[in-house]
Amino acid sequence: MKTFSSKWKGSRQPRKQRKYLHNAPLSIKRRMVSAHLSAELRKRYGKRNIAIRKGDKVKVMRGSIRGKTGTIESIDLRKMSVHVSGTDFTKRDGTKARVSMDASNLVVTELNLNDKKRKVTKNL
Repeated sequence: MKTFSSKWKGSRQPRKQRKYLHNAPLSIKRRMVSAHLSAELRKRYGKRNIAIRKGDKVKVMRGSIRGKTGTIESIDLRKMSVHVSGTDFTKRDGTKARVSMDASNLVVTELNLNDKKRKVTKNL
């Protein structure tokens, strides 16, 4: 049975932080999967980061594929990982595999504004 407390304020202990992330419901994990905005978007919207969505264009800032750009193909909220197009790698047997990465290692360069709610709200 998962136990989740919405009254939890925080802790310095990594085990409690991991427990909070692991037991959080998907509605709260959705807000945790966020990335920084680029300088132009930061000026336009007045925000530093935003919850990412499928279709946003991002640039990878960390890891072996640093500097590559692509669109977000999928978001796995259970694992809190993101898959970006163009970041596949070839395994030893010749098959291609997707690289899953943390959203904090990305910078959003262009937003997907197809959703009505995301377009209408000024503060995203």
